[in-house]
Amino acid sequence: MFGCCIPRDQSKQTNKMINEALERDKKEMHVESKLLLLGAGESGKSTVVKQMKIIFNENGYTTDECLRFKPVIFSNTIQSMLAILQAMNRLQISFANPIRQ
Repeated sequence: MFGCCIPRDQSKQTNKMINEALERDKKEMHVESKLLLLGAGESGKSTVVKQMKIIFNENGYTTDECLRFKPVIFSNTIQSMLAILQAMNRLQISFANPIRQ
């Protein structure tokens, strides 16, 4: 019936390839899940995505990605240490070891 434009054998082969591709896509869609993360700024959305990447990507982060995160991690560490020291001062909490004062 469809042999008027392309040979019948080629038509069958093309149809078979299309059906196989559709089947593969259908199976992949059953495996793939999508998640929409909603939340206020600084609520941890990016952290969730980063953790998922570490957990489920066997290669983890690339060297370039690690180098880009390094200053952010350093800055977060310093800010957290300062916050702890300020809270200790405000709450009048002393270091256990006086040498650290």
